[in-house]
Amino acid sequence: MPGSMTSASGFERIEVVTGVQRRRRWSLDEKIRAVEESSIPGMTVSFVARKYGISPSQLFRWRKLMAEGDKVAVGADDAVVSAQEKRELMRRIRDLERALGRKTLEVEILKEAIEVGPRKKTDIACAVAAGGRFTMKPIAETLGVSRSQLACRVAGSAPRRGRYTKADDAWLLPMIRRIADGRASYGYRRVTALLNRELRQEGRDLVNHKRVYRLMSQNGLLLARHTGRGRQVNHDGKLITLRSNLRWCSDTFEIPCWNGEKVRVGFVLDTCDREAIRYVGTTAGISGEMIRDLMVEAVEVRFGATETSHAVEWLTDNGSCYTANETVEQAYALGMIPCFTPIRSPESNGMAEAFVKTFKRDYVYLHDRPDAKTVLAQFHEWFEDYNEVHPHKGLKMRFPREFIRTQSATASFPVN
Repeated sequence: MPGSMTSASGFERIEVVTGVQRRRRWSLDEKIRAVEESSIPGMTVSFVARKYGISPSQLFRWRKLMAEGDKVAVGADDAVVSAQEKRELMRRIRDLERALGRKTLEVEILKEAIEVGPRKKTDIACAVAAGGRFTMKPIAETLGVSRSQLACRVAGSAPRRGRYTKADDAWLLPMIRRIADGRASYGYRRVTALLNRELRQEGRDLVNHKRVYRLMSQNGLLLARHTGRGRQVNHDGKLITLRSNLRWCSDTFEIPCWNGEKVRVGFVLDTCDREAIRYVGTTAGISGEMIRDLMVEAVEVRFGATETSHAVEWLTDNGSCYTANETVEQAYALGMIPCFTPIRSPESNGMAEAFVKTFKRDYVYLHDRPDAKTVLAQFHEWFEDYNEVHPHKGLKMRFPREFIRTQSATASFPVN
């Protein structure tokens, strides 16, 4: 087959192919040398191709592959694949292999499950797992059963540890029973707090709340787990303060008597130490004058003066006794900042609301209330017991005045 080429000198020459020539294989170094030489200024692809006896289109392809940055592709005379694309393809291959392995395993599990016969899924899973061919996880996932229950059934139910007793239980139980009988609304944690207080006074070792729970559980002294369902309202605010005398809250509530009379109570509570600073009770309505008297008495108790040494927030609801102009003006005169909760949002004064529930549960409902006179006679004793004996979870199971005494080194008010 005749072919024509133009020499470097510009003269045309004719070459005649007289036989069958085998395809020339170029090494990588030869390809690189030809490509680099074609890139020298003044050199052309056609000239270098004629020099080395290469087809210009072939040399142009080598240049293109080299420009894409892969010498290996040039050597193999193939397209370039980026390393990132390669990694992605390998990852997809591994994922497909894993998926194929899982599906193959599921098929094997289902084949064995079919051989077991028509039974409950849990029974089938237990029978397949007992064979030992497969692990628990793929069996549970394939048959849609609980892995923990499957493991328990395969292992067999271990005998539960029976109740045990300790040597000191004999003298601890009467103390626990006495506290529980006297404080019928106290759970095991508050009983533990009162018990440890007595043991500390006697110089004995303290007991763990879990031990008290065990003894109360064995002897039927535990309370019901829940006391009711409250309103499910989101409340992101914080009423608790890190120091005393930064915020006081106040509220009123009623105590119903058995003869139909009612005792109305007002109180002032510190949102840090939870002490009921001052309180008032009456068979009439709580007036603004009573609240103003409470404010003056609370300031005198905590600051020993007729005015606070720094601003104290006064948090209340929107009752008329709190929103009266005289009450608001007196609050500012005493150095307080009146704060009122939003309409229909009792949780905004949640600490006072919680105190009302606690006071009724632990004192009002556990004592005789034949008439208002009897309630008012016990009134002061209940509040003093709350301040001096009642453990509070927010105070690490200490009572309010005990908490105040432990903070006496940094407290800025006298403790009465």
